[in-house]
Amino acid sequence: MDFFESPMQKRAGELLAKADAARVITRKPETPKTNPRDYKSRVWVTRPRPGVDRSASAWLIRRFIDSKARFAFAPEEKVPQTSVPFDMFHERGFGHRGDDCTFETLQKEFRIRDRRVKVISEIIHDVDLADQKFGRKEGYGIDEVLKGWARQGVSDQELLDRGMQLIEGLYHSLA
Repeated sequence: MDFFESPMQKRAGELLAKADAARVITRKPETPKTNPRDYKSRVWVTRPRPGVDRSASAWLIRRFIDSKARFAFAPEEKVPQTSVPFDMFHERGFGHRGDDCTFETLQKEFRIRDRRVKVISEIIHDVDLADQKFGRKEGYGIDEVLKGWARQGVSDQELLDRGMQLIEGLYHSLA
């Protein structure tokens, strides 16, 4: 103990040192970086009846990750082994992680640094998670249009295609 250090200061120092050591020990190991080349010309699979997060994620995949992506629909228990699941409750693929919706997960995993994509990620997050984290309201209209088309009986593929077109329009509106 330093001559001028009180017992309380010494104890506080010990506790801070212990907390620092614990933080280093409990730090998660770094996850390997996603290699975009591993995701080219793939079949991306999601649940039937795509909504706003799945439609926006498919748009992001096709526009920024895999321009030749093909999309398929399957229940959780029937995801083909060679496909890439997205927005599913599946042990592999891309979905909600922590506080992020699937769109945000894809944006971060594939390191997409586009200002308009960042704005869209906030819009999709707020409508999909309904937590108003970013205070964005634009996505609610898109979500309602998708729900309306679903109620009309539009096929899953057509619903996804139309949703992707809506997101493409939103992307250009932000220019």
